[in-house]
Amino acid sequence: MATTETQAGEKKLLDFPTSCAAPIPRPEEPIKIVPLAVAGAFAVGLTWYVWAAHGAKFGVLIILGLLLGLALFHSRFGFTSAWRQLIAVGNGQGLRAHTLLLGTAATLIALIVGTGSGLFGSTPNPTAGGLGLALFVGATIFAIGMQLGGACASGTLFAVGSGQSTIVLTLGGFITGSVLYTWAYPLLSGWPEFKGILLADHVGWFGSWVITVAVLAAIVVGTRFVQKRRNPPPVDVVPTAHGFARIFRGSWPILVGAVVLGVLAGAVFLVSGGIWGVTSAFSLWGAKILQVFGLHPETWEFWRLKANAASLAAPIWKDKNSLTDIGIMIGAGVAAAAAGAWKIHSSIPWRTAVAAVLGGILMGVGARMAGGCNIGAYLGGISVGSLHGWLWGVFALGGTWIGLKLRPLFGLGNPVPTDSVC
Repeated sequence: MATTETQAGEKKLLDFPTSCAAPIPRPEEPIKIVPLAVAGAFAVGLTWYVWAAHGAKFGVLIILGLLLGLALFHSRFGFTSAWRQLIAVGNGQGLRAHTLLLGTAATLIALIVGTGSGLFGSTPNPTAGGLGLALFVGATIFAIGMQLGGACASGTLFAVGSGQSTIVLTLGGFITGSVLYTWAYPLLSGWPEFKGILLADHVGWFGSWVITVAVLAAIVVGTRFVQKRRNPPPVDVVPTAHGFARIFRGSWPILVGAVVLGVLAGAVFLVSGGIWGVTSAFSLWGAKILQVFGLHPETWEFWRLKANAASLAAPIWKDKNSLTDIGIMIGAGVAAAAAGAWKIHSSIPWRTAVAAVLGGILMGVGARMAGGCNIGAYLGGISVGSLHGWLWGVFALGGTWIGLKLRPLFGLGNPVPTDSVC
């Protein structure tokens, strides 16, 4: 019997048994010089422009986005695959990595808010999302879209940056779905809901942190028992460099990636005063694209709201989420080229293409209904102690189960217990 965490025996709590040992990682491919040079030039040039034109705060945000892209790709950090592996075969390795990411971010954000710290004049502003029907439906729809589209919000960005052509279709669908939500805002907003609950308002920031970490620890224990009972295949491995070169060429252990991403999420909060988010930028990009073609989304009710109108009127280089999103794509391009993994896939089966677009549309609508995605709602909500984040995760797991039932209709496979890897 092989284990993924330790060789000390199945009786120890931190043993996570699998049906066989994971394969030995292959060596990385040679560096892709041209993609690395192009992505590196974009990274340097855009950082210089944003810093010079809009100030240090926005320049630092795009640097953080670049680092997020590097960490996401080098650790192949996934939300979509983690939930699929858990639901399909009971392998909780990915979900345990989520708990480390969430715990790291929650710890740093508790320190930032508790001390009132902020850079560039920002003030920490944790908020609690509303609890109601839109959250439940939106999170479920989003998770179905994840499984059809092949990536979550952050996964879509780093996959596009690394040259995965199918996910470009997912991103297009994501932007389209976000635009559809803003157009249909009068119909999709105002659903019954209760006021959001922020744990710190009731037990203080230390108490909120203790509760969050305790629940995360319970999830780790729970996944251990699920995995022991179901004895799933191990998670597949990716090619890797060795020694000091691994820092720059990858791949990183997923738990290392979780800590790095948690630190960077805390850094975004420190710099901007708000949580790391992704999907609100897609609504903004879609609206600006429509304006380029002479259409007038600014007349829609969504874009007449004060905060949204100000965002639409401003350049995207002053939008926090746009900066980190663009940074993620470029940073992932740098990482993929350095790893020798940057490649454009020219052939996409038509059913896969349909699933990618449909999944993206569902994620775009679902994220806006639910007040965020796997980053803004799940990671962001849990890390600030909002009940909204926990409920988003619960309903996303339910949506994942539905998504797995739908994947075969589009020629997409699911892990099964007899696989050698999942």
